[in-house]
Amino acid sequence: MDRQLSKFAFCKPKSYRSDVIATAQASGCVLQFWNALLVGDGVTLIRIMDDEEFSFLVDSVYDTGNIEEWKSFRFNYRGLRLWSLSYEQELTTPLHITACRGFADCLRLLLQRGADVELAPGGGSTALHEACESCQPECAKLLLSHGANANAVSEDGLMPLHVCTLPESLECARQLLQYGAAIMGRSVDEEDTPLHVAARHGLPEHVDLYLRYGAAVDRRNEEELTPLGAACAHPHEAHELTRYHRVCQLLLAAGARVGPLDRDKRTPLHMACKQANADVVELLLANGAGVNDMDYGGEAPMHNILKVACYKTAHQPERVVQSLLNYGSIRVWPGALPVVLKHCCGSPRTVEVLLNAYSRLKVTDAWVEAVPLEVLKDHRDFYESLFSLARTPRSLQHLARCRVRVYLEGRLLRVVPKLPLPTLIQNYLLLNFTGFVH
Repeated sequence: MDRQLSKFAFCKPKSYRSDVIATAQASGCVLQFWNALLVGDGVTLIRIMDDEEFSFLVDSVYDTGNIEEWKSFRFNYRGLRLWSLSYEQELTTPLHITACRGFADCLRLLLQRGADVELAPGGGSTALHEACESCQPECAKLLLSHGANANAVSEDGLMPLHVCTLPESLECARQLLQYGAAIMGRSVDEEDTPLHVAARHGLPEHVDLYLRYGAAVDRRNEEELTPLGAACAHPHEAHELTRYHRVCQLLLAAGARVGPLDRDKRTPLHMACKQANADVVELLLANGAGVNDMDYGGEAPMHNILKVACYKTAHQPERVVQSLLNYGSIRVWPGALPVVLKHCCGSPRTVEVLLNAYSRLKVTDAWVEAVPLEVLKDHRDFYESLFSLARTPRSLQHLARCRVRVYLEGRLLRVVPKLPLPTLIQNYLLLNFTGFVH
């Protein structure tokens, strides 16, 4: 029993006789109570809590820190805390355990027996934070209905709405707002509003909810990011691209501006290009984003996509380059194309779109040397068509395309779809992919 009890420590903020602790340890009630919390065993919880001698366990605090560091301990009879040698303690309570695990029935039993809903051991999170972070709406509602503070701030400076970071936490967010959560509440360090958090994590339903509750769409955080900027700046996994696109649609429909700059003078378009989210890039450009805006480093959005193209092939970076060029992006200085080829060769479609924006190319041995043998082997047909341009001029068809694009610069996407031309030719003018250059 002693070996098992050493797996956790226990304390009670109110004072009571030390012989009660000794009795609890001897009988194993503390351990039984702990195990019942972990598995949601309400029957055992009732049996122990209804014993007056052990009713204090309702608000007990468990230290679940590193077991290896608990090589010695002592009782402090003022607080009856079991001290560990570890400086940082991982403290939790019965409410925290049941709330984060979704044991609503057990949570209800604890609350009915007077458990403190605001207890936050060590200045940490409340049980409400735990319920929301673990996406347990029934537990969140129970805590709120028993007086939990919907705007409690954790030691990390976060309110419960700030920890609703998963799609499954939507109902928790809804409950919090119904119980008076501050829609414009800010996190202490980052100064994020709940809308920033929802946008950053690509949560369109949360964003829609917060906007309906009056969230300010262009409020800036500590990094000078608006929610739109936060959505565009956060890494987008390939399976999340649609979610982030929907978030940006909602924010723009609510009046978000596409031009706000962060501390480094980056626009949302710079950030969306870095994340290679083609749909978001197209959306921002269609809403007036500056395709050639420069950041503090003197880089335009085109620079950002070319830097990541070979790492984000699953994101279809070629579509980002295509959109930027069709909206009038500056092109790479021809002398730097071998360097760009070296960085982007793993995405031949990106290379194709970029090079088809030039009427003439001076292909040299440096181009051949820029493409590793393994990449050449995987995309031989494309690179053979490219390297053949060292001996062959661009086709008349391509030269005609370049001439039309120059003539329609700045109007391409408005004019080309209206031209009485077959769809195939329209797509050709807009730099659609063919798998080779000619």
